Amino acid sequence: MITGIFGRAGPSQIVNDIYNLIVQKARDPKFYQDLSVPDTIDGRFEMISLHVFLVLRRLRRSSKGASHLSQALFDYMFEDMDLSLREMGAGDMGVGKRVKTMIQAFYGRVASYEEGLTDGTQSLEAALMRNVYGTVNSTSVPVRRLAEYILKQDEHLHALDLADVENARFDFGVLP
Repeated sequence: MITGIFGRAGPSQIVNDIYNLIVQKARDPKFYQDLSVPDTIDGRFEMISLHVFLVLRRLRRSSKGASHLSQALFDYMFEDMDLSLREMGAGDMGVGKRVKTMIQAFYGRVASYEEGLTDGTQSLEAALMRNVYGTVNSTSVPVRRLAEYILKQDEHLHALDLADVENARFDFGVLP
């Protein structure tokens, strides 16, 4: 399918570039130091998922629609997850099952973040507590700051020209 969309086998350079922007932002040390996101495999997955969600949301809100690009980005994300698990030494037999679980988790996060952005800050904060901070043994995490970041990034991405997003000519801005 990707061949038909982008004219060659494998992910396009644009999808690669968009995904690299996402991963670069997801690795920002401020998430882990200032916002208490667990600096673990799960915490990193949460930050990548959150930023992929924001980009997919921006693409979905376009009048032209960007379903092919959205699907390619989703596919690329989970191909990367598969490769990362294999590089970390996960056995071949278990990788597929773990990736399937990650895909299901991602869909759940998309639904809860979408609901949170629609229903307001409290709903978004609850989703973040459940997903991002679910393994943290403290109730004093700066969930409100992370929710503010998401709201600002959603607005920021929505204000960008769609062509800039589709061509990986954007950034996520700074953490509050």
